[in-house]
Formats: sequence, structure tokens, C-alpha cells
Amino acid sequence: MSFSNISILHYLANIIDILVVWFVIYKLIMLIRGTKAVQLLKGIFIIIAVKIISSFLGLQTVEWITDQALTWGFLAVIIIFQPELRRALETLGRGNIFMRIGSRIEKEQHQIVDAIIDSTKYMSKRRIGALISIAKDTGMEDYIETGIPLHARISSQLLINIFIPNTPLHDGAVIIKGNEIASAASYLPLSDSPYLSKELGTRHRAALGISEVTDSLTVVVSEETGGISVTKSGELFRDVSEERLREILEKELVKLPEKKTTFFSKWLGGGKK
Repeated sequence: MSFSNISILHYLANIIDILVVWFVIYKLIMLIRGTKAVQLLKGIFIIIAVKIISSFLGLQTVEWITDQALTWGFLAVIIIFQPELRRALETLGRGNIFMRIGSRIEKEQHQIVDAIIDSTKYMSKRRIGALISIAKDTGMEDYIETGIPLHARISSQLLINIFIPNTPLHDGAVIIKGNEIASAASYLPLSDSPYLSKELGTRHRAALGISEVTDSLTVVVSEETGGISVTKSGELFRDVSEERLREILEKELVKLPEKKTTFFSKWLGGGKK
């Protein structure tokens, strides 16, 4: 093997080494996202920043204190986060530590589906008009900006409260982007379709209109009949049942993670069926 081939292999090994480290760091960050460990990481970064600044400015006492904090801090972390570390090691032993991210995302998606179904069911029985549009790949920023920004966590209680009649936000559309309610009282483009029934009102025309210009999924609750309709790709599906609504929402919004057999699960026998 020539010297040039050895150099190329060396560079490839370094690149793979860096990519693996970054991948592990990314997965660990995603794993602790939303937990109290995030605040701990922020504290560590602040201590490191203070140490660097104190070293640069020659603040020996401050630098000594930060050194002691970093030296003994790891022991404190092990004691304080002992339950979390134990669970992480148990998860690693089961070979599915990296699948927790997909499970968390799937759980959030199911919670969104449940919130929409529970709220529409409540409003349908009481004939409370509602218009909920769920953004997908096509951007809806232009329509979000026409409403009142909320950036709130999705819940059935909040959706119901928004559409209660004679409240400031009930007139217009709620736009869901990702895992939050991006805006309320937003204006959507009305459809000019001549095939739309004359008995349908502005909400249905707006729901059909937004489905003609974006890939969004929109749910409508009729104020007159309490019927639930869904629009997608320029099509209107009227008077869908709760079961059919759940089927549509899960098909469009819930992305099931692919189950992969990891090295750890194979080694420990976890990959056997």
C-alpha cells in the first residue's frame, strides 16, 4: 500500500471519527432536551466562560474558584443526577437509547391529534364554529402574520377557548405549525370553486382555499350543523365521523419511526423476536 493511500485512509478515519462524535453529541442533546439537565449544561458553560475570562484578565482567585467548581462539579453531577444516569445506562443496555427521540416525537404527534379530536368533538356537539389549519411542508408564514401570534402549546382546552363565540380570537383560523399553535384569528384565502355547495359558509370556503394553495390539512366545525369537515389538496370531505377524523389526522400528522436493530440489542439478544 502506497503512502498516498495511507494518507487518504487516515483522513477518512478522521472524518468518520468527527462525524461519529458529533452524531453522539447531537443525540445526547436531543435526549436531554426539555429536562432539568439542560439547565445544568447552561451552568457548566457559564462556569467555563468565567474561567476563560478570569484567566485572560489574570483574576487568580476567580480562576481558582472556577477550577474547584469544575473539578468537584462532576462528582456533584453524579450524585444529583444519579436516577437520570441510571435510566440512561439502562436504556443504553437495552440498545434503544437513540430510539427515545423518535418515541418522544411520536408521542407529541399523537397528543396533537388527540387535542384536535377532543376539541372538535366538544365544539361539534355545541355547534361552535371552528377553523383549524395544520401547516405541513409548504410555508404558511404569510397567513400566520395576518392573525394574532400565540406560539402556545397545543391543548384541547386552548383550542376550545379560542373559538368560544364573542371572544377576540374566535373569528378566523387557528394555524398549527409544528407542535404549537402559531396564531389565531388568521385570515385564509377563500376558494373560488364553482362546485362548492352554496349552503357552505366562509369557513368552508377558507378551508378549501388554503388547501388549494398549500399542502396543509384543515379541519372545520360547522356553526349551523355541528358537522366536521376536512380539506386537503383542494378536496373537501364533509361530515366525517370521529373515527374517520382520527384516521386522517394520524395518517397525515403521525410519522412512525423505523424500528432498527442496534448493535447493542443484537449483542444482548434484544433483537430476537
